[in-house]
Amino acid sequence: MNLGTALLTTARDQPLDHFATFETSLDATLVTQALEATGTASVRRRKLPAERAVWLMLGMALLRDRSIQAVCDHLHLILPDHTGKTTISSAGLAQARDRLGIAPLKHLFDAVVTRHGREQLDANRWRGLAVLGIDGTTLRVPDSDENRAHFTLPSSGAHRESAYPQARVVGLMALGSHFLLDLKVGTYTESEESLSSGFDEQLPDHCVLMVDRGLLDDRRFYRHQQRGEERHWLVRAKSNLVWTVLEILGPNEVIAEVPFRRPARRSDPTLPRSMRIRVICDQLPGFKPQWLLTSMLDAERYPAAEIIELYHQRWKLETGFDELHTHTLERLEALRSQTPDRIRQELFALAVVYNLVRLEMARVAGHLEVSPLRISYRTSLLLVRTLWLSAWVVAAGRLPQYLEQLTSDIALLVLPAKRPRSYPRAVKIKMTRYPRKVRVSAPLPS
Repeated sequence: MNLGTALLTTARDQPLDHFATFETSLDATLVTQALEATGTASVRRRKLPAERAVWLMLGMALLRDRSIQAVCDHLHLILPDHTGKTTISSAGLAQARDRLGIAPLKHLFDAVVTRHGREQLDANRWRGLAVLGIDGTTLRVPDSDENRAHFTLPSSGAHRESAYPQARVVGLMALGSHFLLDLKVGTYTESEESLSSGFDEQLPDHCVLMVDRGLLDDRRFYRHQQRGEERHWLVRAKSNLVWTVLEILGPNEVIAEVPFRRPARRSDPTLPRSMRIRVICDQLPGFKPQWLLTSMLDAERYPAAEIIELYHQRWKLETGFDELHTHTLERLEALRSQTPDRIRQELFALAVVYNLVRLEMARVAGHLEVSPLRISYRTSLLLVRTLWLSAWVVAAGRLPQYLEQLTSDIALLVLPAKRPRSYPRAVKIKMTRYPRKVRVSAPLPS
C-alpha cells in the first residue's frame, strides 16, 4: 500500500487494525512494536489509547494548520465512553501525550530509518560511496515557563535575550535524497558539535561525510577514518588552518600534512603526530578561492573536479532543513508543545512524516528515472495534505482513482535542473521602527 492509501485509510473511521500503512514504510505493526518495545502500550481502556495517540502525533505533524483537537476529531481517534460520547478535553489530550512519552515516537523514527535508510544510501552513491551530511538548526518553541527553564533564551544583541526559547536540532541526512537518518534534539546552549558526536558510531563503511567548517575537528575526522573501511570526509578549510605541502598533484591540489596539537595528543596519546590530507582549491569566477580538505587521497579514483562538484551538494543539506523547518512547519512562529518532553515528541513525529513523504517522492523519482531532488517537496506535501483532509468524504469506490491521481500529480512536479550560483551570498537586514515586545514577569508578593 502506498502513501496515498495510507493517508486515505488513516483518515477514515476504521478499526485500528486497518489503520494506514505508508507502503512498506510504516504499517500498524511498526506502531505496535514501538509501543511494546518502550513499554507504553495501553493496558486498560481509555478514550485515547497509546496506539491512537501515536497517530495523533503523526496527524499533528502533517496538519500543522489545525489545532490538536481538530486533528483528533478529523481522524476519529477518540473511542466512545460508556455513554457513547466521542469527545475529549484539551487536558485529556495533553495527558494522553504525557502517558505516551517520547520513546515510542523515537523508536518509530528509528524503525523507518532501519527499514529504508540503506536503500536510500545505495540508490544515490557517488563513486561507490554513500554521501552523508551533518548540519544543525534552531527552532523556536512556545514561551512557557517549562520551555524557558529547559531550552533557555538565546541572547539577542542589545535586547539581551530573544522573545522565544529555542531548541537546537542536529540531523544526519542522506544528501542524495534528503532522507533523514538520525536526529538529535538539545537545548540552545548545547553545541552542534556535541550533539552531532552521537552520530559517529553509526556512520556506515564506504561513505563520505560532509559537514560545515564550524564542525571541523581533525581528531574526530581521524577517528572517523579509523572506525571502518573507506570512511571519508570532505569539508571546507578554516582561514587559520595551517598545513605542510608534501606532494603537488596538480595546479590546484596537493597532498598535505596537518599536525595534531599538543593538548589533543596529551588528552589522547593514541593520536599520531600528524594526519595526511588532500587540499583542493575551488574558485568560481567572481568569487574568492576556498580550500577543500578531504581524506580521499587517490586523485585517480576521486578526481578533483568531481570532488568540487560533490562538495556543492553540502548546501542541499540546508535545503533539506528548510523543507522541514519552513514547509512542513508552515512557517509557523514556533512549535506548539508547552513542555520539553512534548517538544521532543513533536519533533520526532515531524521527522517520521518528513521521511515518509520523502520515501514517496523517491518512489516517484525512481519511476521517472530522475533524482529525488528534482521532485518538489513543497507541492508533494501539499498534495498529500489535501488528500488526507478530503479522504474521509471520498466514496470507497473512488479511492483507486484518487490514488492514481495522486501519483500522477506528484509525477508532474519535476523541477528544472539546478542552475549554478552566479552571485555571491548576500542578505538584506529588515529594520523596523517598532520597539521589541518584552515579557514582563509578575511582581513578587510583598
